[in-house]
Amino acid sequence: MVETIRNIAIIAHVDHGKTTLVDSFLKQSGTFRENQVVDTCVMDSGDIERERGITILAKCTSIEWKNERINIVDTPGHADFGGEVERILNMVDGVIVLVDAAEGPLPQTKFVLGKALHLGLCPLVVINKVDRPDARPDEVLNEVFDLFVSLDANEEQLDFPILYASGKQGWAVKDLENEERTSIEPLLNSIVENIPPAKGDKNAPFSMLVTTLESDAFVGRILTGRIASGKLKVNQVVKALTHKGEDVETTRISKIMAFRGLNRVSLVEAEAGDIVSVAGLSKATVSDTVCAMEVNEPLEAEPIDPPTLSMTFSVNDSPLAGQEGSKVTSRMIYDRLRREAEGNVALRITRNPETDAMEVAGRGELQLGILIEEMRREGFELSVSRPRVVMKTDENGQKLEPFEEVVIDVDEGYSGSVVEKMTQRKAEMKELRPFKGGKTRLVFSAPSRGLIGYYSEFLTDTCGTGVMNRIFEEYRPYKGDMVTRHKGVLISTENGKAVDYALWKIQERGPLFIEGQTQVYVGMIIGENPKGMDIEVNPIKGKQLTNTRASGKDDAIMLVPPRRMSLEESLAYIQDDELVEVTPKNIRLRKRILDSIERKRAERKKQ
Repeated sequence: MVETIRNIAIIAHVDHGKTTLVDSFLKQSGTFRENQVVDTCVMDSGDIERERGITILAKCTSIEWKNERINIVDTPGHADFGGEVERILNMVDGVIVLVDAAEGPLPQTKFVLGKALHLGLCPLVVINKVDRPDARPDEVLNEVFDLFVSLDANEEQLDFPILYASGKQGWAVKDLENEERTSIEPLLNSIVENIPPAKGDKNAPFSMLVTTLESDAFVGRILTGRIASGKLKVNQVVKALTHKGEDVETTRISKIMAFRGLNRVSLVEAEAGDIVSVAGLSKATVSDTVCAMEVNEPLEAEPIDPPTLSMTFSVNDSPLAGQEGSKVTSRMIYDRLRREAEGNVALRITRNPETDAMEVAGRGELQLGILIEEMRREGFELSVSRPRVVMKTDENGQKLEPFEEVVIDVDEGYSGSVVEKMTQRKAEMKELRPFKGGKTRLVFSAPSRGLIGYYSEFLTDTCGTGVMNRIFEEYRPYKGDMVTRHKGVLISTENGKAVDYALWKIQERGPLFIEGQTQVYVGMIIGENPKGMDIEVNPIKGKQLTNTRASGKDDAIMLVPPRRMSLEESLAYIQDDELVEVTPKNIRLRKRILDSIERKRAERKKQ
């Protein structure tokens, strides 16, 4: 018998081991059979999550430990998915703050911990990955305490329990020197001892705040949240209220599901304190309150931080449009984006009725890039503009732009190059200190628009050894114009298939983005010009054949392998007059205006 329920979220920076720790919870709590073969990071169930090794969506699971049910929410660690973390904090009564024993608390740790402390949640600190050769658990613990103080934690929150763990090896201890490192039990016991049981008046009318939304082919929309009060039964008549108290719909609950391990189990009844999913509502969405008919006041939802980056999504109008995708109209693209915005509260969609283009605002390049990747896998074709920051104006009419805190760990020899590049992007250095393992930690405050497209350049400058972490800081006065790309591009002047002989001659001007036999069109970008100006080239021009043979006439054609750019790299590379053409099979770069004469005419008008 389960006596009480405890709801807890695991929050941390990206790659600090949240999902791996959940694996240990599930394995050692008896969720799996002893002989059952289980993948690592079982909570990362999406294709893109598994490919990239990151958590994108917050997910719930549940384990039973000593007559207690512990509902665990695994959250994303990347700053771009901070909206996922913000909304699920309403569902839990405590948080496990996971910190890497070598890297220490990083920007996302600070962001989510600040939100959790503001809500009055009980923190439990776990110093993870203490088995790393460069671990420094004592120093990291001091840094964590300093972070709590800087975030104005109260005395009760400052008296947090501390454990040391290795999620990968599956153990946790309170005393790193003297305790035996055998299992994760000390951490589970600490959760039961320190996290308060879920609260809620079971005799009051039913109410639940919707936190996540998903669709199912069989039962329709599935709404997940924590029951704040009362009891819910299958076939019970409920209504949905917006955060302003307006009625959305009245319907019957067709299904109640609870999380048990990795599965959802159907229930006949659920009561206050439990995290459940319900089906039967067709209009209610995230931040709405599902409640009994006699309830008229909605539950309070914590506000979500606004988006800071936007892109324009439009119909693909290139000469190759419609040849690879099945969903190509603006109506299809808009419907898909609207469905995404329903479940993802950090996104904001605005449609321009004149141009049929959609303005999509989100938290960062990665979040929007993954949305585009999901759409192209579903068969969509679209054109996407360069990311740009969302500006604001203050009361005095002054223009404001978003700034980010950037934490960079880099080998000492590369720090000069990084500081130079960040200064060019109008960043201000806040901290420079030596770090363990011969590295230097640099902390900057930089305008978000200056960081667009810098990451790939940063990896090149540091030979792939640097680590960069960013998080939104605040809006500040506009820093003025800046140039982030100093190179031009090579533009095709013909339609057809690229020829090796033509590319062999063109590659002398700069690195290519395509190879032989690639389909090209007028206005398509096929390479880069390091000299800083755009050059028009003919990639389909073949060799002139004659009857004359001579020594040196048939030189061997040696093509340098083309530079392949991922979707995120392509989005960061383009300028304001360029677009990324996204189809299920290809990612192409192109000029916004394809015709050369029209393009020059538009440039003259700007001047």
